[in-house]
Amino acid sequence: MIMDVPVLVLTPGEPAGIGPECAVTLAHLHPELRLLMVADPTLLQRTADQLNIPFKATAWQMGDAVTAGVPACLPVPLKQQEQTGKPDPANAHYVLECLRRAVRLLRAGQAGALVTGPVHKGVINDAGIPFSGHTEFLAALADVSRVVMMLAAGDLRVALVTTHLALRDVPDAISYEAVLETIRITHAEMRHRLGVPVARLQVLGLNPHAGEGGHLGTEDREIIAPAVERCLAEGIPVTGPVPADAAFTRKALSNCDGVVAMYHDQGLPVLKHAGFGKAVNITLGLPFIRTSVDHGTALDIAGRGLADPTSLFEAARMAQFMCMESTL
Repeated sequence: MIMDVPVLVLTPGEPAGIGPECAVTLAHLHPELRLLMVADPTLLQRTADQLNIPFKATAWQMGDAVTAGVPACLPVPLKQQEQTGKPDPANAHYVLECLRRAVRLLRAGQAGALVTGPVHKGVINDAGIPFSGHTEFLAALADVSRVVMMLAAGDLRVALVTTHLALRDVPDAISYEAVLETIRITHAEMRHRLGVPVARLQVLGLNPHAGEGGHLGTEDREIIAPAVERCLAEGIPVTGPVPADAAFTRKALSNCDGVVAMYHDQGLPVLKHAGFGKAVNITLGLPFIRTSVDHGTALDIAGRGLADPTSLFEAARMAQFMCMESTL
């Protein structure tokens, strides 16, 4: 039945980037989706007109139905009309207000999941708003102390203990509690929302060769290993700390269902090499489902009809799957 298809709340993200293009293209190419967009409807229509895409979103208010093939839009007005490829800090509050309203819809039971387009962190910070990323912002909105950023490309799944930090700040952020909670959250949500019944995890070391017995750093031996041992005692099938340069071989990956990396550029370059454009960013540990694209705002190609909506479709498809699988 068509009503069994979950409603997906979609925020296109930075109005000057490719997010609006991907959003209207997604709606056009995938009428099987039930999409509730939270955005400025005039932005969406201008974007569709520029791309010669037949598109018309129906105005939506709380309690209205959302029909497959007929995108709905909860209107949020832009502060300044967008200039494609040139983000304006004046629209930073618009971008964040779209997210706030989307979360309110989810928490009111109006939709099954949130799918987000790319935002421009620098422009939001230029507006005087401290912002390190979607993941942290959504955690604050949901009043959750720890969430986990995971990217998935097919069977390759990489979760992160730390996210958007300068490399010099990473070691100080690697604590026993952070590693322990990341493993617990990743394991639980892989089993209950991602349909992975066992969820075997491989935990990377922080230092080269996982510290070389303490000769190349002590974090692996003193922080990561005890957290892994605690999880093993709790019945979580986990190994580590594993040297990062050995963790992504075919043999190593065949023996696990997911990888827990210590920092952003330890695990994500491998994942994006394997599936860029088709990978999905998933936030684990929220009281609702959230997926996103694996790319940025791509200001250099915005408005030129070159944006590929594949990652946004994969994010929508993953969100649907998670709605069906969720047992939390």
